Amino acid sequence: MVTRIGVCGAAGRMGQAIIQTCDEKKDIELTAAIEHHGSPYLNLDAGEQAGIVPLGVSIGDNISMITEQIDVLIDFTVASSITETVEKCHAARKPLVIGTTGLNEKQQKMLHQAGQDIAIIFAPNMSIGINLCLKLLKIVTQTVGQDADIDILEAHHKYKKDAPSGTALQMGEVIAEALGKTLPECAVYNAIGRAEARQENSIGFNSIRAGNIIGEHKVMFHLAGENLEISHKATSRKNFALGAIRAAQWLKNKPPGLFNMQDVICC
Repeated sequence: MVTRIGVCGAAGRMGQAIIQTCDEKKDIELTAAIEHHGSPYLNLDAGEQAGIVPLGVSIGDNISMITEQIDVLIDFTVASSITETVEKCHAARKPLVIGTTGLNEKQQKMLHQAGQDIAIIFAPNMSIGINLCLKLLKIVTQTVGQDADIDILEAHHKYKKDAPSGTALQMGEVIAEALGKTLPECAVYNAIGRAEARQENSIGFNSIRAGNIIGEHKVMFHLAGENLEISHKATSRKNFALGAIRAAQWLKNKPPGLFNMQDVICC
């Protein structure tokens, strides 16, 4: 059965990758594309804007106008616009996949509340590979975490606005939970160059913003006599797009709830 997809952030890097991938899949149909109010891309064909053939889907700016045309909405925008997206999907009772990062505590609370009435997937990283890394991190931390100094290094393109990345923070949360702690108890940000002695069970975070790096994450467990590293490097945005579409298909007929990519890859 075909899943009808709408994309918020249609002219962005991830939006274009999702539109391109939708066009390649027989069981997916792009039926709506959204950009912010005043965008120069409004009324353009979403396919042409993504560098492929015309799809007959014009880019609009009103989510409320397209909810009847879609089965699931995928959002890759900016944190400042997520409130409106969630409110309109909530009102229309439409499932929502969110890959937008940098959400504040109030916005995350809003997701939990909306998840009582609609199905939502919130995942800072839709990559299947990254989500397998999260599983490995839990296993490694449970096995050697108490004896290791742990560092997370992430790198992204120079235009990325949040640091550490949402993925790095998610990795930190998995590690902290496996240590029996919370991330605020463990996290040390901008850890390189700190003069004070390292605290036991701390998790060091460091970020690089440069060039056109799509996304690189490395977690290092520094042990006595050996180092263990778990790393992931994105070579194109297609892996994120494939993950987002897989998430949308999984979410289509799910009951209300707030889910993540771990739920998707487990089922």
